Amino acid sequence: MEQKIVDGYRFLPPGLKAWVRTFIPDEEYKGTIPWTPLSKPLSQTTLALVTSAGISLKMDPPFDMEREKREPIWGDRSYRKIPRGTTEKEIDVNHLHINTNLVKQDINVILPLARMAEFEQEGIIGRLAPTAYSFYGFQWQNTDFLKEAIEPISKHMKTEKVEAVLLTPA
Repeated sequence: MEQKIVDGYRFLPPGLKAWVRTFIPDEEYKGTIPWTPLSKPLSQTTLALVTSAGISLKMDPPFDMEREKREPIWGDRSYRKIPRGTTEKEIDVNHLHINTNLVKQDINVILPLARMAEFEQEGIIGRLAPTAYSFYGFQWQNTDFLKEAIEPISKHMKTEKVEAVLLTPA
């Protein structure tokens, strides 16, 4: 089997790529990866979608890219709720590190709401949660983000009885 190498820095400017790599150890990770298997079949599970692509509804405030332009290692710690059934006509995408035009053409390339609704209809998943979530994925050494975004997102998921999450990183 041919080994494929993924270049996670492909879209970064060379200088930024070199700087980011200085923070990543060269050695292979030897720890254990936490894993919780599903307690029931996916066809009986309530699934939520989360993306780090910086998607917001047009009626919501955009993610703050202007501050990041002034402070390159700062990332907007807020999050947005995206109702299921939302289409690309209803969204804006603000992110300095991805090509947002593709998402604006078809939201499903990064937040597959329509595909998951189809999976629900086909019985592949039990239920798609009423709310998906989006945040700005550039969170450089930022533990405040856990309190300001991840904690309220997880609490809201609990009220919607979410049992599994599909993260689509940007």
